[in-house]
Amino acid sequence: MQNERIVIGFAGAGGIARAHAFALNSLKFYYDDAPETEFGSVCSQSGSSERFARLYGFSTHEDPGSFKKNERLNTIFILGPNKVHFDFFSAAIALPSVTRIYLEKPVCSTEEEEKKILGLSRSHPDKKIQVGFQYLFSSQIMRALSLWQSGILGRPVHFDLKYYHGDYLRKDYRDKRASRLTPSPDGGAMADLGSHIISLLIAFLGSGIKVVDTVQSGNFPDVQPDTDLFSMMTVYDPVTKAAGTLSSSRISSGTGDLISFELFAEKGAIRFSTHAPDSFEYYLEEEGIWKKQVTGSNYGPFTSFPSGHVPPGWLRSMIHSHYIFLTGKDPGTVVPDIYHGLEVQRILRISAKKMKLFRQRAGEMRDQQ
Repeated sequence: MQNERIVIGFAGAGGIARAHAFALNSLKFYYDDAPETEFGSVCSQSGSSERFARLYGFSTHEDPGSFKKNERLNTIFILGPNKVHFDFFSAAIALPSVTRIYLEKPVCSTEEEEKKILGLSRSHPDKKIQVGFQYLFSSQIMRALSLWQSGILGRPVHFDLKYYHGDYLRKDYRDKRASRLTPSPDGGAMADLGSHIISLLIAFLGSGIKVVDTVQSGNFPDVQPDTDLFSMMTVYDPVTKAAGTLSSSRISSGTGDLISFELFAEKGAIRFSTHAPDSFEYYLEEEGIWKKQVTGSNYGPFTSFPSGHVPPGWLRSMIHSHYIFLTGKDPGTVVPDIYHGLEVQRILRISAKKMKLFRQRAGEMRDQQ
C-alpha cells in the first residue's frame, strides 16, 4: 500500500467534518512523506453534502445508500451523528475496496451495536480502524505518556480527570445543538466530552477499569433529565488498585475548553492541562520539586513547519492523528484502535446505567423532604 492513492469518503458533512477536511488538506504542509490523497465522495443525512463537496474539493456527493456501495473509496471517515455510526461502520467494513476506517467517537450508541462492531472487527483483521480520540496525538500528551511509561513515577495511586465547557449554559446554544442532548450514552456530556478523558485514562492505566458510581447535575426546562449536563464517575482499576474521578461538564462557567489531568503515584505525580497546551509537569519524591517539561509542537517525524517550539493547537493533534492513520508510522504512540474505542464505550454504557439509578435515588430523596 506504500504507493497507493488514497481515495477518501466522508460520511458526514457537519462541523467536525470540516475539521477533518482541514487536517487532511494540511498534511502536505507538515510532512514531507505525506501520502497522496483524493477527496472522492461525501454524503450526509441532512442533505448538506452538495455544498460541502463544492467548498472542500470532493469529486462528488451522494445519498447515504449510494455512498455505502461506492467501491472507488478505500478510506472512509465516519463523522455523522453518534446514532448512525454503526450503520456506516458495518457498510464500510463490508466493502472490499475499503482498507481504512476512521470512526469518530463515541463509536456507537447501544450495547448491541458494541457486540456487533466487535464481531465485525475480529472478522476483518486486515482493515485498519482508528477512533477519533485526537487528544492522544497532542505533543503534550504524547510526551507526558512517554514519561509515565518509563516507570519513573512508580505505581499509580489516585487520579482526577476533567473535561469542562460552559457553552450549554446559554439557551441559544442549547437550541442549536439539541441533537446532542439525547439520552446517555448516545449523547450528553460524558459521551461527548468525557469519552476523551476516559480514553486518556485507558492510555495511561490500560483496560479493565471499573465504574463504581456516577452522579449528575444541571437542570433546564428544555433539557430532558436523562441527558447529563454535568456528570462525575468514581472508578477503580483492579490491576493497579488505583482509584479516582472523571468528570465532564457542558455547564461549567468560565472554563473555556478545559481538559485537566492529574495522576498521583508512589514515587511522584504528573499533570497537564489544555490551558497550558505546550507543556506538562511532573514531580519526583526524591527530588522534591515540580518540573515543567516544555513540549511545544514537538512531533515526530521532525517538521520545520511550524518549528518545535511553536505553541500547538487543537487542530495540530488532529493533523498528526491523520498522518499516523494514513501512513501507519506510529513508533511509541498509543493509537486508539477499535478495541480502545469499544473499551471507552463500555465505560460510557455502564456509567449511563448508574446515572439512571442516581436519578431514581435523587427523586426518592426529593420525595422524602
